[in-house]
Amino acid sequence: MSEFSFTREHLINRDLSWLDFNGRVLEEASDKNIPPLDRLKFIAIFSNNLDEFFMVRVAGLRQQFDAKDKGTDASGLSVSEQLDEIRKKIHGLVTEQYRLLNTEILPSLNNNGLTILRKEDYGAEERDELAKIFKKMIYPTLTPMAVDPSHPFPVINNCAIEIAVRLKQQNSKKTARALVEVPSVLPRFIAVSSKKKPGTKTYALLEDVITEFVGELFADCEILESIPFRITKDMDFAIDEEGVDDLLSHIRKELLQTRTRQALRLEFMKERRGSLETWLMDRLGVDQNSKYVVDGPLHLANFFELVSKESGKKLEEEEWTPAENNDFQSEESVFKIIREKEAISLFLPFQSFEPVVRLLNEAAEDPNVLAIKQTLYRVSGNSPVVAALEKAAENGKQVTVIVELKARFDEGNNIVWAKKLEESGAHVIYGMPGLKIHCKALMIIRKEESGIRRYLHLSTGNYNDKTARIYTDIGYFTTDQEMCSDISALFNVMTGYSSPPSSWRKIAAAPFDLKEKFISLIDREARLSTPHRPGRIIAKMNSLVEPSIIEHIYKAAHAGAKIDLIVRGICCLKPGIGTNNITVRSIVDRYLEHSRIYYFENGGEPEYYLSSADWMPRNLYKRIEVLFPVEDAKTRKILDEILRIQLHDKRKTRELHPSGKYSACDKSGAGDSTRSQKISYDFFKAVIPKEKVLIS
Repeated sequence: MSEFSFTREHLINRDLSWLDFNGRVLEEASDKNIPPLDRLKFIAIFSNNLDEFFMVRVAGLRQQFDAKDKGTDASGLSVSEQLDEIRKKIHGLVTEQYRLLNTEILPSLNNNGLTILRKEDYGAEERDELAKIFKKMIYPTLTPMAVDPSHPFPVINNCAIEIAVRLKQQNSKKTARALVEVPSVLPRFIAVSSKKKPGTKTYALLEDVITEFVGELFADCEILESIPFRITKDMDFAIDEEGVDDLLSHIRKELLQTRTRQALRLEFMKERRGSLETWLMDRLGVDQNSKYVVDGPLHLANFFELVSKESGKKLEEEEWTPAENNDFQSEESVFKIIREKEAISLFLPFQSFEPVVRLLNEAAEDPNVLAIKQTLYRVSGNSPVVAALEKAAENGKQVTVIVELKARFDEGNNIVWAKKLEESGAHVIYGMPGLKIHCKALMIIRKEESGIRRYLHLSTGNYNDKTARIYTDIGYFTTDQEMCSDISALFNVMTGYSSPPSSWRKIAAAPFDLKEKFISLIDREARLSTPHRPGRIIAKMNSLVEPSIIEHIYKAAHAGAKIDLIVRGICCLKPGIGTNNITVRSIVDRYLEHSRIYYFENGGEPEYYLSSADWMPRNLYKRIEVLFPVEDAKTRKILDEILRIQLHDKRKTRELHPSGKYSACDKSGAGDSTRSQKISYDFFKAVIPKEKVLIS
């Protein structure tokens, strides 16, 4: 075998790969085998994803471009080449998004009794009804903002829908311009009575209603033109923590300053354009490359509201009610259950998140619990996790919560509930300088007859009861004292000035030794691989970007190891270059694939690991992350089964080819019998089999 040489030919650009992932989300919206409201949900997810992509990734590239950065990415593309390719790909995807919406999804909803009434289709009765709604509910919330020498162009809110108005005042030959923001506090979809189609549900769009009656805001003026538009701003702010005395106040200040950031994208509606378009582009400093004209309503992420309003009305797939975890069926103390079982796994959202909340609530009230330590990255509004921690602190427990203030787009939310925790008496630690706290760890210290015992919960995902219903994640309860010692030491690193131990007993942690641990595990498979017994790696994650890991994966493949990668999102590894031993799959379905599972065959003595970390530079170098082993037989059997099911999915899997393109395994819908998420759900609803399941 010729010596392996790793080059940029083995790599795909990170941002183009992410756009391909969002394209796979859009493919779900094109699937005629799923109900129309579910298809609309994927339209909204696609839009929400794309908004964040502009705010962060395009923002970062624009900053590099403006700084005249002459470098290239790992795949060899310059900054300007990346921006050009991104622009082309986005235009194609957005065109397809609106084609699906206009020609397939909205007509399908209409055929099922749900209609979106557009402004040009208002009849006399609808207009009269909407006029009353406008005067009573909408008009009081609106603020017209004139733009003239005494009224400078206002700061436009990021991602809000705005209406630009050109008008002429009475007894004046001059035209004037003004802006009206569509209030986000009002419903985007306004119910309208429909006598034309009895038994159907009809909605009008809020911005259409405002545009129709916008003249009410400008007494004695003639409305010459009014057009909706929307901007997306640069929200990519890096926090230089050197010299920052108060991180909380610093982030608050940064969040305020994002309001005045540069516009990266300006969206107009295809059928509603005019002279105001050029005026807006000039005032916002936006060039043609940042202008996007869409064939329908703006801000399709807001269509989540319609999905929520019409949920459960036979227009979407039936709900998959989470299964109860058999280990927690007993009414006994959660501590007793975990102590006797020694290790219990929880597979979300197929199983309920309730045991985690139950553990915290019991800890808050248990007089034998001395202390609780927990990391929190993202939580829901009215979080039962935060409520339990507040109760524990109020009850005199020593509660220490490490809050990641720098969690992207959740900074403001995290500040609010962190202050609530402080007010309850909890010790709140606001992250670490230069690092994000991304690991998911909960430790409870309890006084028992045998002495002090530590109870540990680790997870691949956040302590968030809302996302626990839609993200696939794995939680792990254990009393393993070596693992507890490791996590206790890690908490000391995160909360104080302690250095990490020279070697962990069982875990690996970023940024200390996680990358080295992954590479050593990969290299071991290469070393143990023989023609008769090839090495085997199965790695399931959200994203694969880190070039050094990609290089070692390729080396292992060239050494004969068989490698299956299940990568939901970004994958910068291009398979099939000099070896067919690497396969890359991506699964996109009703739940967001979020768990990280790493399997290494180890010459017949397999090892299983779970982690909060993807194979990305940010996870390996810029975050506190944890990789932990799974050693109990029951959980290992379940992980075997989950991986086997996913590797045989032909229904929702897309395969990555050496060309860098993905293709669906089954576009017909005939392969529902292999749909991994449905099979996994059925698996957890049934009694988990005791027989060992072997990966094949």
